[in-house]
Amino acid sequence: MATTPEISVAVREKYEPVIGLEVHVQLLTESKIFCSCSTKFGAPPNTNVCPVCLGLPGALPVLNRRAVEFAVLAAMALKCRVNETSIFARKNYFYPDLPKGYQISQFDKPIAEFGEIEIPVVGEAKSARTKKIGITRLHMEEDAGKSLHDGFPDALDKTGIDLNRSGTPLIEIVSEPEIASPDEAYEYLTRLKEIILYTGVSDCNMEEGSLRCDANVSIRPRGQKELGTKAEIKNVNSFRFIREALIYEIGRQIDVVESGGKITQETRLYNASEGKTYSMRSKEQAHDYRYFPEPDLLPLVVDEKWQARIAETLPELPESRRKRMVADYGITEYDAQILTASKALADQFEAAAKAAKNPKRVANLVQSELAGRLKAKGLEIEGSPISMRGVAISADLVESGAISGKMLKDLYDRCFERGKDFPAVYEEEGRPRQSTDTSALEKIADELIAANPKQVEQYRAGKKTVIGFFVGQLMKASKGQGNPKLINELLEKKLEG
Repeated sequence: MATTPEISVAVREKYEPVIGLEVHVQLLTESKIFCSCSTKFGAPPNTNVCPVCLGLPGALPVLNRRAVEFAVLAAMALKCRVNETSIFARKNYFYPDLPKGYQISQFDKPIAEFGEIEIPVVGEAKSARTKKIGITRLHMEEDAGKSLHDGFPDALDKTGIDLNRSGTPLIEIVSEPEIASPDEAYEYLTRLKEIILYTGVSDCNMEEGSLRCDANVSIRPRGQKELGTKAEIKNVNSFRFIREALIYEIGRQIDVVESGGKITQETRLYNASEGKTYSMRSKEQAHDYRYFPEPDLLPLVVDEKWQARIAETLPELPESRRKRMVADYGITEYDAQILTASKALADQFEAAAKAAKNPKRVANLVQSELAGRLKAKGLEIEGSPISMRGVAISADLVESGAISGKMLKDLYDRCFERGKDFPAVYEEEGRPRQSTDTSALEKIADELIAANPKQVEQYRAGKKTVIGFFVGQLMKASKGQGNPKLINELLEKKLEG
């Protein structure tokens, strides 16, 4: 947890944070952006390299067409304006893992601009109100290599350089400074990742560095229009830690200002174990990078015809899909939010819902029966032993009265114990069905009524809820195989008698 300075609520309320996020997304191409080297993660260090991504003299970059198409597809999904002409530039700076001494990126003429992401208004769980966060730009660039500081047992101060990642295609998505809290930042990142995953242009795997985020944060007196001096927080490897880092940094900046100090424009690192940010270096301005057009690459032209072909591959995106699923299947917005968490899950649910008699019951079973078991096992819904088809089959059995709710619970438990889908377990258990043998149920009911005269008297005196006691006892006696509707009707008749 973020360990924020002790600041009173009244003092915090004097200031408002202003947050902007820069998100780097690795594109899921098979080869790098300017050469044919593999982008596969996990290869031995410095094996996926060539003269181009090593920055050797005389090697010339050749732009990866697939990377361009992925960048444009992501831009369209984020409602950006795609520029017909964009320019690659050299961003000059030195790090050991940047072999050329510059990074090929885009500066004043990016591939896309002026997008937006819609997020729910934070703090209003049941509200349908949303807030739009603007996207300033989306541009293409190459990734740098990696400096490795661990794994050298013979020396503590060694640094290794792995250039496998050097030249991997990236898009950088820069938000407007319109994010007003750490919670809003979390929502923005969640929606951004969700949209990118739906397009299929990246796997957004933060552990492997496929998605990385830098956060710019400043504070200003509440109501002031002028922005304060910002600090950039780099190298945070989860959305939760980004939220915690922002909470700490906002508190730190308020503490500095309230103590009479001034905020320094700098880059800071977040230490998750301590919950604190630490100064890393003074923050560079854009002019410090000495951008100039990349002389070895022509202007990138994505004309109307090419844009139209890319647009044809744009899938239905999460927000519009949620709205349609609510309308088509009569499910709640909350159900739709869960069921569209990934494109694969949404596809599975829709296939199941179309096959089921009652799509709403399918959604309810996911929430009421599947979610708790998955959480207990530490599984994501994609890893469930019960498929969406299995949920749909079980929903139809309950809908038709063939099995009871208790029988379904027992069958679901067995599915998780055996790691098998519902249809397989249902067959293994001999296709159990609810009993509709009225004579057998009547006999049990008569015995229960004779054995519980006090409860019978209470029911006949007007306490009708007592019937629940008899229903529970009869279900138990019938080992959960009695039809609940039939049992209720039978007991009501006998108790009224």
